[in-house]
Order: sequence, then C-alpha cells, then structure tokens
Amino acid sequence: MADSANTNEYSAQNITVLEGLDPVRKRPGMYIGGTGIEGLHHLIWEVLDNAVDEAMGGFASRIDLTFMADGSVSIIDNGRGIPVDIHPSTKKTTLETVLTVLHAGGKFGDGGYKVSGGLHGVGASVVNALSKKLIAYVYRDDTEYKQEYARGIPQTELTKVGPSTHTGTRITFYPDEEIFPIIDFNWQTVVDRCRQQAYLTKGLTIRLIDERSEPAYSYTFYFEGGIEAYVRHLNKNKSVIIDPPISVERNGEDHSVELALTYTSDFNEHVYTFANNILTIDGGTHLTGFRTALTRAINDYGKKNSLIKESETSLTGEDVREGLAAVVSVKLTNPQFEGQTKGKLGNPEIRAVVESATYDGLTEFMNENPAQSRKIIEKVTLAARARAAARAARETIIRKGALEGMTLPGKLADCSERNPARSELYIVEGDSAGGSAKGGRDRTFQAILPIRGKILNVERARLDRMLTSEEIKALIIALGAGIGDEINLEKLRYHRVIIMTDADVDGAHIRTLLLTFFYRHFPSLISNGHIYIAQPPLFLIKRGKDMRYAYSDAERDKILTEMGISTTNADDIPSEASEPEPGEEPEPETPEGEIPEAETAAPTTTKKTPRVTIQRYKGLGEMNAEDLWDTTMNPDNRILLQVSIDDAERADAVFSMLMGDEVSPRKRFIQSHAATVKNLDI
Repeated sequence: MADSANTNEYSAQNITVLEGLDPVRKRPGMYIGGTGIEGLHHLIWEVLDNAVDEAMGGFASRIDLTFMADGSVSIIDNGRGIPVDIHPSTKKTTLETVLTVLHAGGKFGDGGYKVSGGLHGVGASVVNALSKKLIAYVYRDDTEYKQEYARGIPQTELTKVGPSTHTGTRITFYPDEEIFPIIDFNWQTVVDRCRQQAYLTKGLTIRLIDERSEPAYSYTFYFEGGIEAYVRHLNKNKSVIIDPPISVERNGEDHSVELALTYTSDFNEHVYTFANNILTIDGGTHLTGFRTALTRAINDYGKKNSLIKESETSLTGEDVREGLAAVVSVKLTNPQFEGQTKGKLGNPEIRAVVESATYDGLTEFMNENPAQSRKIIEKVTLAARARAAARAARETIIRKGALEGMTLPGKLADCSERNPARSELYIVEGDSAGGSAKGGRDRTFQAILPIRGKILNVERARLDRMLTSEEIKALIIALGAGIGDEINLEKLRYHRVIIMTDADVDGAHIRTLLLTFFYRHFPSLISNGHIYIAQPPLFLIKRGKDMRYAYSDAERDKILTEMGISTTNADDIPSEASEPEPGEEPEPETPEGEIPEAETAAPTTTKKTPRVTIQRYKGLGEMNAEDLWDTTMNPDNRILLQVSIDDAERADAVFSMLMGDEVSPRKRFIQSHAATVKNLDI
C-alpha cells in the first residue's frame, strides 16, 4: 500500500519545466510536424522563408542555397543581416536572441517585416535546437560576424571575423542524428520549393548548388513574369485555351492580391493558393473569394452578351472550374493561419478583397477580349452539359442500386467483416489472378475485385463517359463512397484498397490507369493513406526442401549465394517448362465468366542447375492460392507500398504528361529515359 501511495503522489516535484529550446528537442513534432523526411526538409523551409521575407520586404534580391559535401545545408541572402546589437529585453545580442529564444523575431510589432511568412517567430530557433551544429554569419555595418551553436546552445561568443563589403545573413546547419533517424535531403523537393518561391517573388534570384556529388551542379531561378509564368509552368504538358494567362494585380495599404488564370482542354481544376508566399494546401478565405467572383463574372458576362440564355440555369462553380489553371497569391500584414503548418488562411477581410479584385479584373479582360471570352464560355457551357449528362448517368446507377437493394458487383468476392477500418479490397488484374486471390485470401477481412484488361483512361474522359465503363462502375459501387460531388468517405467500405497487378509492362500500365482514377476522382483516399500497391515476389528459388521467395534480382542473387550457388551467370541458366509430376491430373477448366475458388499454378518458366531451381513469376495467375497468400496477402509476410502525394503539383504534372492528350511531352519523356529503362517486355 505504501508503494501505491508513493506512486500516486502528485506535487510540484512532478511538474517538469522545460526552459529555452528544450521543448523543441523534447517534442519536435509540435514545431516541424515530425522527425521524418518532411520534418527534415522543414528545417530548410524555416531558414529559406526567413530569407524570402527579406526579399518580400524589398531588402534582398538573391538567395543561395547549398547542399555541402559534409552533409550540412547553407543558406545565404543579401538582405540587411540580422542585428547584432544587444537586445533590451534578453540582454543578449539580437542574433543570439533570434537563434535561442522561441517567439523572437521580426514578425512582431513595427520596424520588422510588414509582410512575412512567419507568424510565431520560432523558425530560426527551432532549426538551431534540432541541429547538432549551426554556424551563423552576419554581414552588416561593413563587418562580418560569426557565432557557433550546438543543439541550440552557444559554443562561442559573437566574434568579428573581419571587414565585409556585403550585407546579409548566412546560416549553415547540420541536422542532429539524435532527432532525425534518416538525414537525406531530396534535391528535387528543394528545387520545386525554390522554383515556387522565385515565381511568387518578383525580382528574386534563387540559386541552388549541390556539392554532394562530383562535379557539383547548380540551378538558378529568376522569373520576370511572376505568377503568370508560374501558370504557364503548370500547363507545360497541357493544351491551353487562353494564352497568355489572364493576370490581375491589386495593391492596398496593408495587403496585395496577385492572380493569374487560364483554361486548358482537360477536365480537372488546378488552383494553387498562397498567403505571404506560403502554399495554403487547404485553401481558405482567399480561395473562397476567388471562386465566388469567378463564377459570378463568367455568368454575368455570358448572359449580358447572350452567350448564356436567360432561360438557362446559371453555370455552377463546378462548371466554371473545369479545366481551370490558376495561381492566387495574397500578401497581408497579419495573416491568420490555422495551425503551425499554415495550411489554411482564415482572415475574413481578405475574402472580399480577393473577390473584388477577381471580379473586376476578369470582367475587364472579358470585355476587352471578346474572342477569348467566347472560348471560355464555350468551354464552361460544354462542361455544364457534360456534367448534366454525368449526373443523369450517376442517378441511373444509384436508382439501379436502390432497386436491387444496393447489390454489389457480381464479380466482387466480398469479406464478412463490416467494419471498414478492418477491411481491405484487392483490385486484381484478370480472372485468373482473381481466382488465386479468392482462394488464398482470408475471407474474414479481404475482398477481391477482378478487373478485365485495362480500364478507361480517366485523364481523357469526363465523368459521364467514365460512368459508362462497367469496370469503373463496379469499382465505384464496391468502394461505396459515391462519385463526383456526392462523394462521402464515411461510407467507404474498405480502408485499405490494394492494387495487385502483374510484374510486367501491362501490369504497370493497369496500375497507372488505376492510380490516375484514384488521383483524379478520389484524391482524399490517397491523402488519407487508403491506397496501397501489392508487391508479389518475382522468383521462387528451390533447393531440395529449401524454398525461398525473392522480390528483386539482387535478392535472388543473395539467396543463391547463401545456397552456395554462383550468381555470375544467374540470368543465363538454361530454362525449360515445368511439367506436372507423374500421376498428377491437370485441373479442370473453369466455365467462362466464373471465378474459381482457387487455381493451380499455370505452367511457367523455370531455370535449373543440378542443385537449384529458379522459377520466374511473370504473372499473378502463375501463383497458386497458397503461394499468393504466403507471399502477397498474408499481413504477417506481405510487402505493401502505401501511395502518397508528397507534392501535388509534381504529381499532377506527371499524370498529365503520361496520361493526357498531348503526345510531344510524353515522347520527350520516353526519349530521355530510354537508356535507363528496366523490365521492358519484348
């Protein structure tokens, strides 16, 4: 009892007070979102954003970002340089205050930044706290200053290095291995972020240098056209209806609005919004104002010029956003973001500002450019008619489902589990693989949906045409969440949707078509982590009773080495077709249209040596039900790749290039990657 009483004692001694930067090291996720790759890159964004703030304020025109050979990152700007005089509150130098005190920076009060991306003043100090070493250089007052830190603690006093003819700040930091299990900065991720910042800040040059490889290489970004050039970049693989993009810019005393928009021939909306150069992935009041004004301006112009009949129903927001490509950038003195990640802007006053700027600017353009305005009206009215047809097709599907008691597709082998969080759906290529999967699955929580051949490429089809595809309809009904503007993810029947296709070119094509379908029509399934790709083995290696599976050529060679077999000519081992064992009867054929409960492995190619047999699986249908369960479906053994969207802009560009109407970008991609292609079926 005494031990229990001591355990339950609660007093002032039980309260831990974290001082200085200790809270950052104890709970880094609260400041950078996590300690994975995204959190690691967040260190760069914090320092880069401070340099961009100098440029937005008109104090800097150049930023250099260098990946150093020793693993550090160095960012230098030609701004004013962080002050080095003694701060009146902390009695430390201002540089040390900025780098060691949370919520200290030029974001507050007067005399700092009128417009900045930071709200909390924690950026530089957080980077310092999570770096095993940080070196700060300041160039101002004709002098170069330097101070070193380790895990947020000053290691030296601020010292004068010598005279300097430059102004600005340079931060070099080494991420701490105690915080980040993997330290591997991605070049392309940083390139995309810097390109974006250069588009959004007129007059800013950003140079990236990578010294981690020999020889070092660099990119330099400078865009005179600002976000108009950004919109062109977004549409580089698409057929554009309006060129150059429509541009609008309005400036107020404590805010500015800049936007550019155009229309493309595809069927998707691509709008990117920014507040003080920060991408607001969840939109906010500026996006609401833009959308409202866009719909009103197009309707007003269309009806005023008899391009939309008064008797017809007004165009909806969904109609006028089909094929829209736009960038909306606002800058304001006191932005109100939701959360430290700043994903959504909440300032109510900016909605009216953006709405007014968009309506006036778009109306002015349309009045002055009747030919291009007619193209816009033709595009959106066609979208309205197609949407009406799609709505009718969707309602037909819903009515049919209601009449049949919401009957699921006949080809779906459903599971008995009714809790979506514990259920998973395998989308399988072909009836043969579907038979093996159906026979090998755990009926309790695993459902199987076979699809025949290659589904419709939804990148080139509107919703009305998409709903005429039996395979896509079966998939939509099986998921149970609806489609289009009636999607309700609370009705999703499976929280793991697993794409399982053959390891060949056709299988890769089918997988790409399915990913295009999910990305364009169910993006939240991807962002919420519901979509996976199964990884079936490529080889079965037998030596007597020793049976092992390999998922790559390298793993095959490793297993052969462990078996004492030379891997020098593993690909040249003579091959022959496997034959049934003596006395073994072939399986009876399955009637057409039925999915067998299980299938015997089809004849496949084997490679034999006197002591080992290597079986190369070309398709899932070559695996019997037991093998498929053991290797690909058993949660204890299987390997699944979770599909994620690290960069929506880049993902959109890839889907448009590979699956869109424009042939030349796809041709260039194939030509540029022809020398490095792997696993090409001939």
